[in-house]
Amino acid sequence: MISQLTVFLENEKGRLAAATRAVADAGVNMHALYLADTEDFGVARMLCDTPNKAAEKLTLAGWRAAVTPVMAVRVPDVPGGLASLLEFLDACDVNVEYGYCMSVEGGHAIDVLKVSGDEEIERKLADAGFAPVSAEDVYIVD
Repeated sequence: MISQLTVFLENEKGRLAAATRAVADAGVNMHALYLADTEDFGVARMLCDTPNKAAEKLTLAGWRAAVTPVMAVRVPDVPGGLASLLEFLDACDVNVEYGYCMSVEGGHAIDVLKVSGDEEIERKLADAGFAPVSAEDVYIVD
């Protein structure tokens, strides 16, 4: 598993810009961003180089921020690459709560997934030929 920074935002103009500026001013580099919203608030999910530092700095600045475990997996960047991963997770009785793509490099996409249902899923993925991404591959472990 890797750590994702989650920031809760008022659903108002300029709040995302302010949150990303606060992250940058803390000296934290953001690698990926996923946004979701409801009628009343938004959720910014970020992969950063130092997620714990980012959460601490944002919290001290008055933001609601938390660090959440998510899974990142390299999948072939071909039609059906993600489908194969999701079918495997389904066969393992793992629920995918949400997901997003972090990057595409060297013929592989890195998909980030919030999952529940199997504590051994990363080992099972590796055994099945998938390539889970470690924290050290993504950021400075802080």
